[in-house]
Amino acid sequence: MTSGLHSPLGKGRKPKTEKRPRFAWGSVSAFSAVALIFGGLVAYPYLSPDPLQKPVSVADEPTGLADDVAPTAPADPNGIKPSRPSDGADVVRQVMPDGSVVTKYTPRASAENGPKLIDATATGPQSPDLAAFPDEALIENTPDGKLPIVAADGTRPFDRYARPWSGARGTRIAIVVAGLGLSQTGTQKALQALPEEITLAFAANGNSLSRWAPEARRTGHEILLQAPMEPFDYPDNDPGPLTLTHDQSEARNLDLLHQGMGKMTNYTGVMNYLGGRFLSDAEASEPVMRDIARRGLMFLDDGTSTQSLSPVYAKAYGMPLAFADLVLDQEVNHGAILAKLDDLERIALRKGSAIGVASAFDDSVAAIAEWSREAGRRGIEIVGVSALATVPN
Repeated sequence: MTSGLHSPLGKGRKPKTEKRPRFAWGSVSAFSAVALIFGGLVAYPYLSPDPLQKPVSVADEPTGLADDVAPTAPADPNGIKPSRPSDGADVVRQVMPDGSVVTKYTPRASAENGPKLIDATATGPQSPDLAAFPDEALIENTPDGKLPIVAADGTRPFDRYARPWSGARGTRIAIVVAGLGLSQTGTQKALQALPEEITLAFAANGNSLSRWAPEARRTGHEILLQAPMEPFDYPDNDPGPLTLTHDQSEARNLDLLHQGMGKMTNYTGVMNYLGGRFLSDAEASEPVMRDIARRGLMFLDDGTSTQSLSPVYAKAYGMPLAFADLVLDQEVNHGAILAKLDDLERIALRKGSAIGVASAFDDSVAAIAEWSREAGRRGIEIVGVSALATVPN
């Protein structure tokens, strides 16, 4: 005899027998006929097609947010469009001979009357309530989608979308879990399991990024775009679609980069996926790095290529740059990853900070989630990777 607790819902149950009351059908039939006629007259306007309205087929019905459509911030209930602190000024920047930048603000006459809603936080990190929505001042609308740009007042996506941290002088560690968007199930598991302090990098050739990236931001994560780049053993080791290669034209590489950039918004920077060959080729990588810097983004170098030229371009273009100290899951094993995280902690204790990178494997996600919960008790602050970037003057 088996317990009902182990049976599927609705299985193994004996149907109940109920005594049904008898109706006097003859007395009810006349009333039913009258009700049917009256109900038909009332329902006719709703059931008959409206000659002024196009019928909607099932295929035409909305099914939710399109994959390539970024969310937009909710409108102010009073109908007032928020303004940035410098919207009433002409902003001019001048690069001085020593490389410093001087910014000049000149007030201009307003063409609008009435009250203005000034967003005093517009030059700093986003409010958590709006973290899933792009700041329109940092958006360039292009055929490839919404691409990041520097706002007129100089605010960069790097500044606006960075995850805030305590500012304390203790030991800091940033952990970046990359490759999100390639597996829908894996991405969902990572978002559910990883604490919000972990930085998430979404693959430019992934799927549904306009769905997953806002969800990551909504739950407190800082996010990056992971661009596939040519390794030395390409094409035997192929990073996939949108790969930047050394033998493609500058225009083609920038076009591929922008296709990836347009798939999501609200990221602080770009990191490489592979790319040993590409990052070591000056002619190929320089235009890409210049474009990333021009758009106010940081670059995270995963540290796997000793010949990477990213530090050269970071200094030349004033681009925030971070270097990973360890790849945490070269051996995809829960215990091995925990050991690597302990190594990362030792590096951070010695240097003051450290950056680890991993892929969104199940073992990696589980080990990072476990280790992160314990790190805080040892005085380790886990920060967004932008907090550990070097920002040239």
